[in-house]
Amino acid sequence: MKLKAKLLLVVVPFLMGSVVYHPTPTVQAKTVVKYTHPHRKATRKLQKENRELKQKIAKAQAKNDRLTKQLNHKKKQLHQSAAAKQTDTANLAKLNYAGQQEVIVNHNQPKFSKADLAIDKGAWQRYGNLDHLNRVTAANAMLNQSLMPTAKREPLTVNPTGWHNKRIASGWLYNRSHLIGYQLTGQNNNLKNLMTGTRSLNSPEMLAHEMDIAYYLKQDPKHYVRYRVTPIFNGDDLLARGVQMEAQSIDDNDIHFNVFIFNVQDGVKLNYADGTSSVEK
Repeated sequence: MKLKAKLLLVVVPFLMGSVVYHPTPTVQAKTVVKYTHPHRKATRKLQKENRELKQKIAKAQAKNDRLTKQLNHKKKQLHQSAAAKQTDTANLAKLNYAGQQEVIVNHNQPKFSKADLAIDKGAWQRYGNLDHLNRVTAANAMLNQSLMPTAKREPLTVNPTGWHNKRIASGWLYNRSHLIGYQLTGQNNNLKNLMTGTRSLNSPEMLAHEMDIAYYLKQDPKHYVRYRVTPIFNGDDLLARGVQMEAQSIDDNDIHFNVFIFNVQDGVKLNYADGTSSVEK
């Protein structure tokens, strides 16, 4: 027993001396810093909101400008209707301009028959043939949203009769004036729909009526407007004395007018025989 105990004492120290000690390596903790930049997110959000707000303001301003123009034009019409002599269609070519560019015709009543106002054929547009002097004649339409163009208008290249354009103090004297405005039917380089018109005839005079019609049509796809624009020439003149514009909305009276607009420009004397002109001094 004593021998066994001694052996055990010898073996145990030996075994203990043979153990290899491996210390556990020290792991250093890493600190990860994540930058969220909350102020940048807030800035981007504010910038987006500002852009959207600017767009809304721009749209509201454009609508306000359009409504202001329409209101001013309506006031002008009411004044003219009360003050001006009611003009008959047959006498339009003989009218003399006396400082009032637009006059009321036939007590502002468009001359459309019951058949003219029928919408059984839907929307349509028709342009009269050029006459023996290549002059534009009447343009007729039953207007509706379906006729309104979506493409941007291309530059005009054709020249109607009486086209002798030149620069004056306010810009170009003449425009290639659409009888039925491009925004209503999309007709562009169509000689049957273009006449030589002064800058003031085209805009603001004709444009004001066209904008009223366009606004009405855009309100409802079921809205229709019977429309006719007739250039008025005196004899064999190549430059029209003006245009007669007639319009009537179907099923209501929101669009309703019959007017004559003189083809004149302040400060310029026009030769209606051929379209030449001279600046008045």
